[in-house]
Amino acid sequence: MDCMKAVIIGAVLSVAAAERRFPAGFKFGTATASYQYDKGESIWDRFVHSRPEAISDRSTGDVACDSYNLWREDIQLLEDLNVDFYRFSIAWPRVLPTGFPNRVSEDGARYYGDLIDGLLARGIEPVVTLYHWDLPQPLQDLGGWANPLISEWFADYARVVYDLYGDRVKTWVTINEPTVICDIGYDGLVAPGLESEGRGSYLCTKHVLLAHAKAYRLYETEFKPKHQGQVSLTNQLMWFEPETEAEAELTELVKALSIDRYCHPIFSGAGGWPPALERHVAEKSAAEGEPRSRLPPFTGEELHLLRGSYDYLGLNHYTTRTVRRAAAGEAVGTYLFDGFRELGVALGARPEWPATMSHWFMVHPEGFRALLSYVKRQYGDVPVFILENGLSDAGTDLDDQPRVDYYRNYLEQVLLAIEQDGVNVVGYTAWSLLDNFEWMDGYQSRFGLHHVDFSSPLRTRTARRSARYYAALARTKDIHAEYEFHKMAAEL
Repeated sequence: MDCMKAVIIGAVLSVAAAERRFPAGFKFGTATASYQYDKGESIWDRFVHSRPEAISDRSTGDVACDSYNLWREDIQLLEDLNVDFYRFSIAWPRVLPTGFPNRVSEDGARYYGDLIDGLLARGIEPVVTLYHWDLPQPLQDLGGWANPLISEWFADYARVVYDLYGDRVKTWVTINEPTVICDIGYDGLVAPGLESEGRGSYLCTKHVLLAHAKAYRLYETEFKPKHQGQVSLTNQLMWFEPETEAEAELTELVKALSIDRYCHPIFSGAGGWPPALERHVAEKSAAEGEPRSRLPPFTGEELHLLRGSYDYLGLNHYTTRTVRRAAAGEAVGTYLFDGFRELGVALGARPEWPATMSHWFMVHPEGFRALLSYVKRQYGDVPVFILENGLSDAGTDLDDQPRVDYYRNYLEQVLLAIEQDGVNVVGYTAWSLLDNFEWMDGYQSRFGLHHVDFSSPLRTRTARRSARYYAALARTKDIHAEYEFHKMAAEL
C-alpha cells in the first residue's frame, strides 16, 4: 500500500507541475476588519446591543478575535502565509472617539502605528481601509450618512489618518462596500438599522461617494506629491445572470442599480448616475406622486469632484445570483440578499450552484470572470484590485478542502480574465485571515484561513488546510501549488 501511495502521489505531483501562474508583479494578500472593543462607540456597538435579535446567534463583536491585543501573533501568521500585503481597517471611533478631529486617541493612534511598523519590519505592505462600516455613534446621532455634512467629516478624519501614517502606507481604501452601508443599512438589517430603502439609501449612496471623492482629492493634492501612494474605494460586486432570456434586459437594469450606481460616477468618462437607472427612478418617482426623483442629482461641481477619483478599481466579490421579475404580490427581500424592491426583482440561483453557510452566497466561479470582463467593458483598462474573495462554512473542520477548491476555481477564472479578456487585475485578497464576527451571522459562519477558538480567552488561532494552500500560492503565484498533492493525500 505504501508503494501504491508513493506512485499515486508521484503522479499527482507530476500533474501539479503544469503551472498556472499569475504574472510578475501580481500581489497576494489577506484581510480583516476593525470592529473591536475598547474605543468610542460605533453604530455596530449600538446595533448589536440594542437589537440582539438581529444577529443570528445573538453574539457581539465586543472582543471578536481580539487582534487589538494579539496583533503580533497575527503578523506571524501573515509571514507564514508568504503574503505581499495585509489589508486591515482603521476604526474611525478608535482614532477619533467622538468622530471629530478635536480629540485624537493616543492609544488608538499608537496601536495602528505599531501594527503598520510591525508589518513593514516583516516585509508586508499595509493596505489600509479608512471605513469598514463602524461609523462613530455621535455622527449617526447627527444623521449619519444621510447628512450631507458627513462628506466633510469623513475628509477631516482622513486627514488625521493620512497625517499619522501617510509616510508608511502606500495603498489606501477609503470606503468598504457602499452597497452594504447604504442598501442594507437603510433597510433595517444591519447598522444603523434604519428603514428608508429607496430614499435614505440613495442619500447615503450620494454622500458615501462624495466622502470618498473628498478623501481622494485631499490625498491627491496634499499627500500624494510627498508619499506617492494610491487611493480608491472598494465595492461589493455580485454578478447577475437572467433566469431566462426573457429577463435579459431586466438584468442589465439590475447591474446598473447594483454595480454601476457605485462605479459609474467615479470610473466612467461621463460621470454621474448610470443613465438607465436615473431614468427608471425618475419615472417611478413621478408615478408614485413624488415631486422629484428619489435619486438625488449631482451638481456640476460634484460630478467633477467624483469623476476620476481613483488610482485603481477596488472590487470585492463572492457570488452570482439569477434575476427574474417578481410575481404580483410577491414579497421581495433586500438588496444583495433576495431581491431589489426598486426594480420589482427577485434573486435566485441555479440548482447546480453549491450553497454555503450564508444564505445569499452560492458558488459559481465563472461569474467572477464575467464580472471582471464587464468591468473592463464598462470602464476600460483601469487597474482592478480584488480586495475580498473567500468562502463561508461552519468552521468546524480544519481540513477545509471546499475552501481550497473555492480559491483555486475562482482564481482560475481571474487568470482567464487576465489572459483571455485582457482585464488588468493587479492583486488578490483572501477574505479572511481569521474567523471573525460575521455581522448578521455572528460566529455561525466562518471565512478564516485560520480557525479561531472564540470560547478561549486566548482566542487561539489554528491554521486550516486553506492556509497551507494559500501560503504555497502566495509563494509561487501558481494556483496548482501543492493543491492536487494535498487533495490526494487527504483522500488516502
